[in-house]
Amino acid sequence: MTTDWQFEVPTAGSKRLPPDARYMEALSSQGYGFEVAIADLVDNSIDAGAKDVVIHFLRDGDQLVSLLVVDDGRGMTDEELDVAMTVGGRRDYADGALGMFGTGLKSASLSHASSVTVVSTTKRTRATGRRWLMERAVSGFECDIVDPSYAQSLVDRYAQRPIVWQGTAVRWDGVKDFPKHGGGGQTDRYLQRTINRLGLHLGLYLHRFLARDDFNITIAVEDVRTSTVYLDFGVEPLDPFGYPVSGHPEYPRRFTASVPSTGDVSLQAHIWTPKSNVDEYKAVGSVIDRQGFYFYRHNRLVQAGGWNNFRQPEQHLSLARVAVDLPHGANDVFRLTVKKAGVDTSSEFTSSLEKAADSDGRTFLDYLTAADKVYRDARKRSGSARKPVIPPGKGFDPAVRETIADELPAIPYEEPISMRWQKLDNSFFFDIDRESRTITLNQHYRAAILGGRRGGLNDAPLLKSLMYILLHDVFEKEYSGSREKDNLQLWQAILVSAARAELDRVAEDV
Repeated sequence: MTTDWQFEVPTAGSKRLPPDARYMEALSSQGYGFEVAIADLVDNSIDAGAKDVVIHFLRDGDQLVSLLVVDDGRGMTDEELDVAMTVGGRRDYADGALGMFGTGLKSASLSHASSVTVVSTTKRTRATGRRWLMERAVSGFECDIVDPSYAQSLVDRYAQRPIVWQGTAVRWDGVKDFPKHGGGGQTDRYLQRTINRLGLHLGLYLHRFLARDDFNITIAVEDVRTSTVYLDFGVEPLDPFGYPVSGHPEYPRRFTASVPSTGDVSLQAHIWTPKSNVDEYKAVGSVIDRQGFYFYRHNRLVQAGGWNNFRQPEQHLSLARVAVDLPHGANDVFRLTVKKAGVDTSSEFTSSLEKAADSDGRTFLDYLTAADKVYRDARKRSGSARKPVIPPGKGFDPAVRETIADELPAIPYEEPISMRWQKLDNSFFFDIDRESRTITLNQHYRAAILGGRRGGLNDAPLLKSLMYILLHDVFEKEYSGSREKDNLQLWQAILVSAARAELDRVAEDV
């Protein structure tokens, strides 16, 4: 091995290597979640000065056909629309803009749809439109020019709201997530599930904007054939720090972390109220997911929870939440992901947290200790009043297991109770095996209970939770007495009758 080393790599000229058209495929395969993609489009509306944004699901009977995000922002001219539809298109972002890389509209849309059409109008220019069709995009970056008459008709469709004088409509077609066959209530179930998740996501990540009097997001569902509006509601802000009463009388407190290359970073540390059931507390994942840092960029939440390698999450810190407004401008300490769904922090930031303190000399580490104590004290109070139980195990949704662990003290060193589906005599809805700590549900009734949804290990969380509540204490005894046996027979009879009624309903629908 030679000892000489060149600190600079010598070069012999350069050559231009433009991306292959297949780059569009890579751009559309970045793992955008549905809600994250829609939020990215709403960010563009906010940057355009929109006050009113409508997310419009369009259906034709049982079939979902398109999705649109329409706003009353400044709109775009023909030239500006070309820049917006160019991958990485160069434009000057305002100081408080939510956009960054010039890829969000294209990558977010084509991650979920086979084509994205953008139509826009300003107060001084006629409607204009462009369309990226995935088939043409990957063959040579060919972007379609939308027929001006159609562009105007789409603007006119939303002339009453929200495009009164100016605005933009982004249309998705061939949405991959839409049910392929809408019969049997699949479309209604999809819409209910998806819109609920979307409303929570937008309400959380854009809560500072939604709290203003001059900004609204509406989610609506319309039948294009009959013009029937099935749903039309406003998204409510979900402030992750919107607790009714602080969990600790001395919090929130503001700590300062001195980061050498960035300067002082403010940490607003909160301790949530124990045992909270409000949406503002529960909107973020599990108990483990929702603790930690909540990073904001230009008032837009870009990360909800997580300790960014500062420490491991744990149950005892589930009440700890820290709001951090990121410094303006790009830097190497806080790096926002392209999808604006997280922040990568350098070791410089995590090291600064060890010495972070408030104006009274209290440290950030003291805050973590206080949050831990609030949680433990609340567990002691509730634990002393509730009887310990054998906890649930396999077959239960993780969120259900976490809630039960949070609400009920566990009997130590006991094997958890598992839940599974298996063939049983149809006169039985369930079976109990004390030795293996298993509750078996009758496979015959599974499809009716799931209502056509696909099954899995942790399916039917509501039913399984109720069965656990009903049966968990049976496993604390070696055998059942006469009264308990009678109760088990009673529950069997009622549940079998209810399950058969569900089967009859399914047969009628078919």
